[in-house]
Amino acid sequence: MDNEQTVQAAGGTGAARPGTLRPGGRTARTRAAVHDAVLAGLIEHGYSGLTVEYVAEHSGVHKTTLYRRWGGVDGLVADILDLAGEDSWTPPDTGSLHGDLHALALEVVHSFADPATAAPSSAVIAAAFQSEPAAQALRAFYAERFTHCEVIVDRAVERGELPGPRSAVDGGALVRAAAAPLFFRLFITREGLDERAADQAVAVALAAAHAGTFRRDA
Repeated sequence: MDNEQTVQAAGGTGAARPGTLRPGGRTARTRAAVHDAVLAGLIEHGYSGLTVEYVAEHSGVHKTTLYRRWGGVDGLVADILDLAGEDSWTPPDTGSLHGDLHALALEVVHSFADPATAAPSSAVIAAAFQSEPAAQALRAFYAERFTHCEVIVDRAVERGELPGPRSAVDGGALVRAAAAPLFFRLFITREGLDERAADQAVAVALAAAHAGTFRRDA
């Protein structure tokens, strides 16, 4: 990834999203350096141990700038998720609903299989349990991801794999159902993941979908 106060825009009545003032090449480099420092701090010290001073030292960005543009630790953590949401990720297109859901599930499994690879995402998710702004950013990040994934269900309806019309099926709910058991194992029971867990989660979600569980009028 994939975690706060917003900085008030000068002279305006609204609020600018953290880290989005003065766009440009230099700002992008600064944001990337800050992003890396925040992640390093979350991995090393956790949310409770992360400080603006740490981010300033490890990013080379003066703490006055950090406070002015991000508002503090909460804004810095939330901006990680804002930045992650700006990537070009697209849902899989395997030619079948089962294949698409299975590919999504395996993406979760593989993302968290290696502790070193999983550390940044795990640290940001853990921060969301301690910071409401980070939690809001995390919800927004996943809401956008699930919206992108609705095309999976739209295609399934067009192929006749699910009863239509497309608007009658809650695609976001179906994708959540396939992913939720995996995140439960990761962050609640701490069991870890394997491909069998992915297979089971997808099978249950598909059975529910074919039973009409995710119809908006159900």
